[in-house]
Order: sequence, then C-alpha cells, then structure tokens
Amino acid sequence: MSIISLSIPKPLLEKVDAYIKEQGYANRSEIVRQALRAYLSETKHLEELKGNITATITIIYQKGHRTGQTIDNQHHFNNVVLTFLHTHIEEGICIEVIVAKGDAQTMKEFITALRANRQVSEVKVTLL
Repeated sequence: MSIISLSIPKPLLEKVDAYIKEQGYANRSEIVRQALRAYLSETKHLEELKGNITATITIIYQKGHRTGQTIDNQHHFNNVVLTFLHTHIEEGICIEVIVAKGDAQTMKEFITALRANRQVSEVKVTLL
C-alpha cells in the first residue's frame, strides 16, 4: 500500500477525528480511503450520463472575497441553472442548493467548475 501526505485544516481534522470515534473507524487512513472511493464512484457515475438530466447540486463554501466565482459560475451556466437557495449555516459558511436541468455534458462542466473553486469545501450532486 502506498503512503501519501495530506494537508487538512485543523477544524476539518477535528471533525474527522470525532467522526472516526463516533463511527468506529480503525484510523484516519480508513476514513480517507472510504471517502475517496465514494467520490470516485460518484464521479464515474456522472461521467456515464448522457442526454438531458435534472439534479440538485448542494455546495458549501466559505464566505469571502472570492465567492463571486460561485455566482459567476451560475451566470456562465445559466442555461442549466433553474433556481438556487442561499443561506448562512455558520459564521462565515454559506450553503447553496442549486436546481439544474440540461444537457449532461454541460452539467458535468458546471459541476467541475464548482469543484474547482478553492472556496468551495463540498459539492454534492443528487440526480433526479
């Protein structure tokens, strides 16, 4: 098995460690392996999509001067974004739920653009 080094912000690491204890994982490596498997499975599923699709896309991000990228992405992909809900869930943390419908390739490009934003900490796609 290969060993990698990973930088994680302290608040996230604290949440991971609490979750490890709560869920009974053997160690940090096991939870990271499981998270990577889930991410790769979701990404593979998205890559296989064709035609028109409808999805909700939930993003969590830090409020800040670069959050304009999120809005810019929604404007750039306005041909698939139907509507969105924005709210603050903690001090400095925002959540948006986007309802989108359109060509699978365009949706994949939109999701990729959201994930590329360094302010975005989580992107969850639910296909309808």
